[in-house]
Amino acid sequence: MHTTTTRTLAIAAALTLGLTLAGCSAGSSSSDADSSSSSSSTSTASASASASASAHSDQDVMFAQMMLPHHKQAVEMSDMLLAKGSGVDTGVTDLAKQIKAEQSPEIKQLTSWLKSWGEPTESGHLGMGHSMSGMMSDSDMSDLDKSSAKNAGQLYLEQLVQHHEGAVDMAKTEVTKGANIDAVRMAKSIVSGQTEQITQMKDMLSSF
Repeated sequence: MHTTTTRTLAIAAALTLGLTLAGCSAGSSSSDADSSSSSSSTSTASASASASASAHSDQDVMFAQMMLPHHKQAVEMSDMLLAKGSGVDTGVTDLAKQIKAEQSPEIKQLTSWLKSWGEPTESGHLGMGHSMSGMMSDSDMSDLDKSSAKNAGQLYLEQLVQHHEGAVDMAKTEVTKGANIDAVRMAKSIVSGQTEQITQMKDMLSSF
């Protein structure tokens, strides 16, 4: 009698243990499946976001190709002014340093976009009725380069007001017609920042 009872209890215990292990295994499989599904969803969302950010139009390409030399010229103008030394108004030299600090990283970003889009960094749009508004001529650049430290500050500001106004016009077109999220964001920043600097430069010119 005792032997039969013991055997019955052992069988019952074995069945209970088997059911418990089966339940754990099923729970683990469900958890793994949920984890895999979550990982797949995250990967898909990430890929979708990346594709959205890299999407671009002809307008984005034109904006980058035209703003790139525009920015480079602003940096070149700033370098010319800063090379004049201590004879230049300190407010103007501070502005020149600020413009270099703002536009140099944007030059790298514009170049990077064009390369990632498989587009040349030099614009082909100038021969199709497009122009880079506000760009200084070779004669303008020569005048700034040869100007004295005393006169350079005023000339730099006068030229850069015109230069900034051209950049703002191009950036407004990108904001309205651009497709690339990041390029439109940069264009909005240019409109805001350079409009503010135009006002600042006009105020500074009134003191000359």
